[in-house]
Amino acid sequence: MNEFFVQFTSFLDSALFFDIFFGSVEGTKVPFVVALLIFGGVYLTLKFNFVNLKMFAHSYKIIMGKYRTKDDVGIIEPRQSLTTALSATVGLGNIAGVAIAIAVGGPGATFWMIVAGFLGMTLKFTEVTLSLKYREFLPDGTIIGGGMGYLKKGFTEKGYPKLGKALAVVFAIFLIGAAIGGGNTFQVSQALGAVSNEISFFKEYPWVFGVVIAFLTGFVIIGGVKRIAHTTEKIVPLMVGVYMLAGIFVLIANMDKIPLALQEIFVGAFAPTAVAGGVVGVIVQGFQRAAFSSEAGIGSAPIAHSTARVKYPVRQGMVALYEPFIDTVIVCTTTALVIVTTNVCDPSGSFCALIDARNGSALTAEAFRTVIWWFPAILSFSIFMFAFSTLIAWSYYGEIAWVYLFGVKSVMVYKIIYLFFVVLATVVSMGTMVDFSTVLFLALAIPNIFGLIVMSTDVKNMLNDYLQKLKSGELDREALK
Repeated sequence: MNEFFVQFTSFLDSALFFDIFFGSVEGTKVPFVVALLIFGGVYLTLKFNFVNLKMFAHSYKIIMGKYRTKDDVGIIEPRQSLTTALSATVGLGNIAGVAIAIAVGGPGATFWMIVAGFLGMTLKFTEVTLSLKYREFLPDGTIIGGGMGYLKKGFTEKGYPKLGKALAVVFAIFLIGAAIGGGNTFQVSQALGAVSNEISFFKEYPWVFGVVIAFLTGFVIIGGVKRIAHTTEKIVPLMVGVYMLAGIFVLIANMDKIPLALQEIFVGAFAPTAVAGGVVGVIVQGFQRAAFSSEAGIGSAPIAHSTARVKYPVRQGMVALYEPFIDTVIVCTTTALVIVTTNVCDPSGSFCALIDARNGSALTAEAFRTVIWWFPAILSFSIFMFAFSTLIAWSYYGEIAWVYLFGVKSVMVYKIIYLFFVVLATVVSMGTMVDFSTVLFLALAIPNIFGLIVMSTDVKNMLNDYLQKLKSGELDREALK
C-alpha cells in the first residue's frame, strides 16, 4: 500500500508540479503551482488596492454582527462560516507544517510564510466573494459553492461555457483528492505521531487510533453542515486559545533568544546558502507550507463560506480576510518562534530522526517540552482536536465536490470512503502521507488561481459598489439594530 502512494504521488508531482526554471536554479525546484500562487497573490493585492489592509477594521465589525440585514440569505452566521473554515486551516498545518518548513527550508521559511499569509488575505477575499456570488441553492437545502460554482458559471458568463465546465470538473476531482489527502490522511498521520509519543499503546496498535477517530468523525459529518458548524465553533477558539497561551509562555521563557531568532528568520529568508537550494528554495518552502496552512488560493474554504447568511457577496469575502491573518500571520509565526528559539530543527541536533520522518507535530511537541515538560501531553490532545476539527471540515468540502460530480443520492458512499482513509492513514508511513497530501492539496490552486485572475474585474466592480454604499451610509441604514 505504501508503494502505491509513493508511485501515485510521483506521477502527480511530475505532471502538475513541473519546474518553471527547468533545473536552471541549482538544487532548487520551483513548482509551477507555487509560482502561480505568488503571482496571483501579488496581482490581486495590487488590483484591489490592498483590500487586505484597508478593510481589516470593517471586516471585524461584520464578524461581530454589526451589518446583519433582513435580506440576508444562507444557513449559518458569517462568524460560524469563519470558524468552520478556520477549523480546516488552523490545525496541523500550523503545528506540523511549520516545523516541516523550518526543518527543510531553515528559519527563513518563516518570513516567506508571513508574506504568503499577507497576500493570501487577498486571495481568500477574492475566492470567497466569487463563491457567494455564484452559490447555488438545491431543493433539499444544500448550498453548492466554492470553485466548482464560480469556475463554471463565471466562465459561462464570459462566453466560455465548455472551458468553465471542464475547469469545474477538474477542480471537483482535485478537491475530493485533497479532502482525502490533506484534509484527512495528513491530519490523522500527524496526530498519530504526536499522540503515540504520549500513549505507547497506539505505537503497537495504530489502527485502533484510526478506528476511534473515524467513529468520532462519522458521528459529526453524518449530521450535516449545521452540526459541523456548531462543533467547530466550540472546538476552534478553545484549542487556539490553549495553544497560543502555551506558545506565549515558551516565548516569555526564551525572551532573550527572540532577537536572535528574528535575525535568523530575516537573514535566512535572503541567505544564498539557505538549506533548501538558496533563496528561491526558501521562498518555495514558505509559500508551499503557507498554502497548506491557510488554504488561501486553493479554493476550498469558499465552500464553508458559501453557506453564510449575508446580503452582499463581498461582505463575506471581507470576513474571510481574517483567516490567513489568524492562521498564518499569528498562529504560524508563534509556532515558528517557539521552534527557532528552542532549536529543535537543527539538522545536527538530537531530533534528526523526527526531521527525516517529517514528523512535524512531534518536533513541535519537543520544542514545547524544553520549557513546559508536561505540555506535550496537552499538545497531543490539542493536536488530536485540531486534526478532528480539520477532518470534519474537509469532509464537508469533499462532500460538496462529490455532490457536484455524482449527485446527492450517493453522498453516503463518499462518507464511507472518507472514513476508510482515516483508518488507512494509520498504517502508511508518515513521510509518504506528507508528500501525498501536499501534491493533492496544491493541485487545486491551478484551476482556481486561473479563475480568480480571469474574474478579478467582476470582484473589483462589486468591491467598488460596496465601498460606495459604505461611504454614503446606506449600509449603516439597512443594518438591523
